[in-house]
Amino acid sequence: MDLEGRSAIVTGGAGGLGSATVRRLAAAGMGVVVFDRDGDRAAELAEELGDRALAVAGDVNDDLHVGEAVDAACSLGPLSVLVNVAGGGVPAGRLVSRDGIPHDKAAFVTTLEMNAIGTFNVSRLAAVAMGRNEPDDEGQRGVIVNTASIAGIEGQRGQVAYAAAKAAILGMTLPMARDLGPMGIRVCAIAPGTMGTPVMLAARERLKEDPSEGVVFPGRMGKPEEFALLVESIARNPYLNGENIRLDGALRFTA
Repeated sequence: MDLEGRSAIVTGGAGGLGSATVRRLAAAGMGVVVFDRDGDRAAELAEELGDRALAVAGDVNDDLHVGEAVDAACSLGPLSVLVNVAGGGVPAGRLVSRDGIPHDKAAFVTTLEMNAIGTFNVSRLAAVAMGRNEPDDEGQRGVIVNTASIAGIEGQRGQVAYAAAKAAILGMTLPMARDLGPMGIRVCAIAPGTMGTPVMLAARERLKEDPSEGVVFPGRMGKPEEFALLVESIARNPYLNGENIRLDGALRFTA
C-alpha cells in the first residue's frame, strides 16, 4: 500500500514500540493519531511531529475514546493503517504460588482486557472506517497490525495471564484476515521477543538474568525502530496477510 497521504492510528502510541512506529509512519508520509492513556506524553509526541499528528488520550476498551481516535485519523486522511500496540500486564505470578495461593482472577481478566479485548475492540471499530475507503490498485482499503509476543507461543513460568492474552491476539489473526478480506483489509500480527523499550531498559538493572540472553543473532535486545520497520513492511506488502511474524533474533523462551 502506498502510505503517502493516508492516515494511521497507533494505540499505545506514546510508549516505546508505539512511538517508534508513530515516527516511522509519519516519516512515510502518513498522518498519525497517537492514541494512548497517557495524554501528556501523546501530546508531546504529536507536537514534535507537527500538523501531521494528533494526540487522543483514552482507553482502547472505551468505545467513545476509540471513536475519537477514528474521527481524528479520518481528519488527516483516509484511515488505512491501524497498529495495535497498547497492552501490558499486571503482576500476578504462577497459577499457584509456592505458598499455595491461587492466581488472582481479577489480574488475569485485567491482562486479557488490556491486550486481547482492547486489540479486538479497536480493530472492529477502525475496520468500519477503513471499509469506506476507495480501494487502491490491489483492492486494498486498509491494514491492521496487532502486537502479540513470543510469550503467546512459549510462555514462561509466571506468565499464564500474559501468555494467554498474547496467544489470543495470535489466534485472532487468521479469522480477522478472513473476515475482513472481502473488504480489502489485511491483518497480520507481530510477536516480538525482548525489545529494548524504555521500560525494559529500566527494568534490566533489576532482572536476575540478561534479557538478551538466548538471542542467537544479533545477540541483543530488539530496537523499537526494528519493530516499526516491520510494521511499515507489512503495510507496504500487499501479499502479507493472515500471518503471525516473530521478531526475536531467533530467541526461544525456556521454562
